[in-house]
Amino acid sequence: MNPIRKASPADLALLLFVAIIWAMAFIAIKIAVPEVGPLWLAAIRVGIGALVLAPYAIYRGMALPSSSRMWTLIIAMAILNVVIPFFLISWAELTIDAGVTSLLMGVGPFLALVSGHFFTNDDKINMRKAIGVLFGFVGVLTVVGADALSQMGDSNILGQLAALGGSLCYVTAGVLIRKIDMPPTRLAFLALLIGTVVLFPVAFLFADPISAMPSSNAMMALIFLGVLPTGVAYIIRFYLINKVGYSTFSMSINLIPVFGIFLGFLILGEPLRPQILIALALVLIGLFIAKSGGPKGEKIDKEAVS
Repeated sequence: MNPIRKASPADLALLLFVAIIWAMAFIAIKIAVPEVGPLWLAAIRVGIGALVLAPYAIYRGMALPSSSRMWTLIIAMAILNVVIPFFLISWAELTIDAGVTSLLMGVGPFLALVSGHFFTNDDKINMRKAIGVLFGFVGVLTVVGADALSQMGDSNILGQLAALGGSLCYVTAGVLIRKIDMPPTRLAFLALLIGTVVLFPVAFLFADPISAMPSSNAMMALIFLGVLPTGVAYIIRFYLINKVGYSTFSMSINLIPVFGIFLGFLILGEPLRPQILIALALVLIGLFIAKSGGPKGEKIDKEAVS
């Protein structure tokens, strides 16, 4: 397991970029999942992501695992990082709002702090990280507010549990990623390839066939999900987890509801509430505090991203 370092300004810029892309993913899922269903959405999304990464991964030379232990880690990581959460989050958005899903995904940093503390040697909980996560989570609550919390009743409990399960899967996969010694792009491609091999047969067996051609909006949403949140963002995710640790990376999860509200306002015409600006300030303060509590380290190794 490679030692992590304190997040640099470039790392923080990547955190923001990933947060924006994943915030847009919630909107795209909401558009596409009613037409194609959660299993087919997950399968198509992963398949497109694998196709996007394939040329570069092949060009760089696909380094396959050399031991059964490494294969086991990569397959487990792919299941927890791609197959299960992609389905759970898509299924959850059939019954709960994107804002509620964002709130439930916002518990990820708490889970990441605990898992990083117990399962890594250099990503321990400290006071600054804990305070940073607290600021971020308060920001999430400020964005979503009492209206979203009031929806968390018995009628939607399965959707809520599905979203929480997706968040837990990501945290567990984050711990496994740091145990895998493989360049991020090729690791991301291998994870998506494994996810494709698993999800398409499962969709054929257990999901209803897509009876009609999806609308142009749904098609654009599927392509977007495959190219950016799945392909490009997963390279960045793997890179940052290896460099700055999962608990620091998971701070980007707190930004997702904030950007989601802004994008909802710009794209879908949703109301822009004053609480959003307060929440954004809280989240950015949390990121700054957590960053100052991270480990010191070296400059970014440009070759490592390949």
